[in-house]
Amino acid sequence: MSSEGSLGRIASLVRHDIRLQLRDPAPLLVRTVMPLLLMGFMQPLFRTALRAEQVEGATGAEQAVPGMAVMFTFFLVNLVGFAVFREHGWKTWDRLRAGLARPGEVVAGRVVVPLGVAMLQLTVVFLVGGFLYDLRVSGSWAALAAVGAALALCVVMFGMALVSLCRTVSQLAVFANLAALLFAGLGGALTPLSALPDWARPLAPGVPSYWAMRGFSTVVIDGGGAGAVVLPVVVLLGFSAVFAAVTLTFFRFEHQKVSWS
Repeated sequence: MSSEGSLGRIASLVRHDIRLQLRDPAPLLVRTVMPLLLMGFMQPLFRTALRAEQVEGATGAEQAVPGMAVMFTFFLVNLVGFAVFREHGWKTWDRLRAGLARPGEVVAGRVVVPLGVAMLQLTVVFLVGGFLYDLRVSGSWAALAAVGAALALCVVMFGMALVSLCRTVSQLAVFANLAALLFAGLGGALTPLSALPDWARPLAPGVPSYWAMRGFSTVVIDGGGAGAVVLPVVVLLGFSAVFAAVTLTFFRFEHQKVSWS
């Protein structure tokens, strides 16, 4: 089969997912508005914490905006999984299997829209949150975008890994929400990294959110450029590669998933 045919099949799946996303944008809107609202409650606490660490002129937005952005990006894991589980709930998965699309093409088609959604959410949260709460980015916006792109890819691949491991949509929802909260706590999204409890500090580098927050803080607070975020970006890409390997190992086209129905 030609690469053009393969790309055409992937594009068809992507167009289908875009139509479904546009029919019901409410989940995305809620996941975008919620972090913007929570920033208002968290900013005073973060302002106190950052000034205690002698961050000059800190408004609290330096922690509130990236912290809420990271936490709610991981809540998008559910969106990744639902794109697969709804096919089983609608009884259309077998028809998809009977078509010309190969398993790899189906996985690729299911990744594109959530990746775009994650990038869009991060962009809106940073721009609107920055405007509302006076976020001053000391470093390079290009470096900030690089960390955001690596984070978005990591979240999407984590979602695909969970899809490959979970049999029911209830399992997916539980593990996805648990991971989002655990990653937020350990990764420094809910408190500055330097203020993490002693027991959490050695565990923090083992979660991708830690590296996302480290990259964002390096740019926002320390004024870092592209060179300063190479390590966080590379580690996030490494997490993505691990999650992709899990997906390729355990995802089977013939596996039957149990949706809400």
